[in-house]
Amino acid sequence: MSGMAPPLFARSDASWITEWRRTLDWPILVAVFGLMGLGLLLSLAAGPVAADRIGYANTYTFVVRQAVFTALAAGLMVSTSLLSRDWARRLAAGVLVAAIVLMAVILVAGHEAKGAQRWLRIAWLSLQPSELVKPALIVVCGWLLAQRDLFPTGPWIGLSTGLFGLVLALLLLQPDVGQSVLLSAAFLVVFFVSGLPRLLAATFAAGGAALASLLYLTLPHVRFRVNSFFNPTDYDTYQIDKAHEAIQRGGLLGAGPGEGTVKTSLPDVHTDFIYSVLAEEYGLVAALALIATYGFITVRGLLLSAPIADPYPRAAAAGLFALFGLQAAINIGVNVGLLPPKGMTLPFLSYGGSSFIGSALTIGLALALIRGRGQFRSGYG
Repeated sequence: MSGMAPPLFARSDASWITEWRRTLDWPILVAVFGLMGLGLLLSLAAGPVAADRIGYANTYTFVVRQAVFTALAAGLMVSTSLLSRDWARRLAAGVLVAAIVLMAVILVAGHEAKGAQRWLRIAWLSLQPSELVKPALIVVCGWLLAQRDLFPTGPWIGLSTGLFGLVLALLLLQPDVGQSVLLSAAFLVVFFVSGLPRLLAATFAAGGAALASLLYLTLPHVRFRVNSFFNPTDYDTYQIDKAHEAIQRGGLLGAGPGEGTVKTSLPDVHTDFIYSVLAEEYGLVAALALIATYGFITVRGLLLSAPIADPYPRAAAAGLFALFGLQAAINIGVNVGLLPPKGMTLPFLSYGGSSFIGSALTIGLALALIRGRGQFRSGYG
């Protein structure tokens, strides 16, 4: 009809923004924005209590900061998703180099807290480079391992495992065992998708078991966490006990917004134990819906990466979605008592600028890798 307005994007429009709009996976993006919104809501519950406990004059300090982190993360995620696969690799390589340098600097001039030296202090901000190194390493290793198809005699396995070993060593020197376990699992996903040789798989398994035993014997806090998990009655498990009580108190539908009590008794409730706040105030239904959201993002991402013909984006995207899902699973597993405490944030919900930026980079790179023309093998649409 002559009186109808023309469509905003014509079918013949071939601009880059239209191509991005058509190839982006909107369900994943919408689900992530939902997590960000929920994170802001939970910051209103846990942030003021945490700020008051620390002694900030403005009890909404953490709420305001989380709003800023959320805005920056959303912008980074969307802008990163615009990249081509080549530019995603270049960005990851640059971030990887910068993060490795900063992790080395931390060992000399880093800020120490709770027996670990993982942060660089910049004014009131704390930067944790390990949050940035994880997605960058996954993408770079995915690309290196993909080069075996083009140059079979190249040292691609050695280069990728060497990079992984360097980053793992820097993490363990901080020490950060939780992030080391998470990164190792995601790295193995990349290797598996890339076609991991059986002998190398056995070598990794043996090396991992030996390293785990060594960490248990040499690091007292690792030994304490493992022992307290298997023998909770013999150790002080105050934080875990309070988290369990909060989840039980929440019941099916929760105590109501703002009515939770766990935020007044746990010092890390706005970071490591934000899931317990959700379960207490909004109940089991909301807690399960959150798990389903993380599962949806992870499983959908893995399913979309599987049919990609190019081995580089296929392996890298699978590793990134596994990294994201495993981090959420570890945090929730600690809250419900299925895993020993690890001090790991819940993506897009826990307070922390480095965590938000790292999670945004992870999803942004993954979205960039699973979109684009010619991404499917024959037989897939």
